[in-house]
Amino acid sequence: MSPLRFAINLTRFLACMVWSGVWITAALVILLLTWRPQIPLTMARTIWGPGILWLAGGTLECRLDEEIDWDQPHIFVCNHQSMLDIPSAFVALRAPLRFVAKRSLERIPFLGWYMRATGMVFVERGNPVEARRSVALAGQRVREGHGSLLVFPEGTRSKDGKIHAFKKGPFALALEAGVPLVPVAIEGSRHVMHPRGLGGHPGTIVVRVGRPIPTSDLDPSDRGALARLTRAKMIELHRSIGGPSTHDDHLDGDAAQARRGHA
Repeated sequence: MSPLRFAINLTRFLACMVWSGVWITAALVILLLTWRPQIPLTMARTIWGPGILWLAGGTLECRLDEEIDWDQPHIFVCNHQSMLDIPSAFVALRAPLRFVAKRSLERIPFLGWYMRATGMVFVERGNPVEARRSVALAGQRVREGHGSLLVFPEGTRSKDGKIHAFKKGPFALALEAGVPLVPVAIEGSRHVMHPRGLGGHPGTIVVRVGRPIPTSDLDPSDRGALARLTRAKMIELHRSIGGPSTHDDHLDGDAAQARRGHA
């Protein structure tokens, strides 16, 4: 990377951090004044997210396979490439959107305060009992109509852009909530901002939102099959928008079978 490109990328990254700090501070002030978490969530979709994408040099393109009732609760499941996935999701998914995040983020000043105050769901990955309790509580909140959730089932950012193995917690959450699960694929964010934060070039980020998968008639024993089906559908969506997952050899055998069975 040339010194000029490094300087440009560093400036963009720092500008995103400053913008986030200003916005989170404003959101916390509004929360203290109104006690209405919906207002900061709306600001994230209409102010923070578009601002971050502009500062990073990203242009967002969203494609819907089917019109979605954004006022109804859903669980959106998305692949993870970059720090830009979160603002992209806020803008593309026009719902009162909350995230499932690792517990360590709750301890970060300002960010953790904002996430906790707006009802984000924290999961302690190293503690299975606590994780199950968090999943049950999150499922109950979604079922009762407290907005939609976005989950990154890979658990971390993909460094090669491919969709990797899924953790099963998000699908236990979907079954607990009993609301439709929506596969979402994102491509291009890793080129605009690399997985580690620095590096990248201005470009287009494409988000494709698939058809909702009903879960109300499923039970906990269906968790594995639901995870495999969702992963197969996400890989199909990802391929359609230029993702690097192009063949069945990026699926395990069960996922490939699920994809063929639901084509």
